Amino acid sequence: MENTVIRELSNEELVERLAEERLKFSKMKLSHSVSPLENPMELKHARKLIARLLTEKTNRSKSVN
Repeated sequence: MENTVIRELSNEELVERLAEERLKFSKMKLSHSVSPLENPMELKHARKLIARLLTEKTNRSKSVN
């Protein structure tokens, strides 16, 4: 997901997407510990996507104040 797409999300969609991605990441991490993923770089990409979503959420909260 690109930053431009993240910026276009509403606040509710952003929070919802963040929760979904965190859940997806935790499931991926658990399945990777049981049996290795085909592409372990997916963990890295998921972590970075969560960080992008959190950054946008923080930027929005700072711009409101």
